[in-house]
Amino acid sequence: MALKPDDIRNMTVDEINNKVISLREELFKLQFEQKAGRVEKPHRIAVAKKEIARLYTILKEKKGAEK
Repeated sequence: MALKPDDIRNMTVDEINNKVISLREELFKLQFEQKAGRVEKPHRIAVAKKEIARLYTILKEKKGAEK
């Protein structure tokens, strides 16, 4: 499920950080499966990377707005 920027902006900083942690764990598992040659959906790796980047971007926006 792709996260929409508006949905992320409605999340708290803690929720965003928790989502980043879960996506990084998922990305690690997918990369491990890719190395073993048994990943079923290889496009999910790129999707996870983009979602992590999107989360970090909006997190940075939120931290900039707090200052």
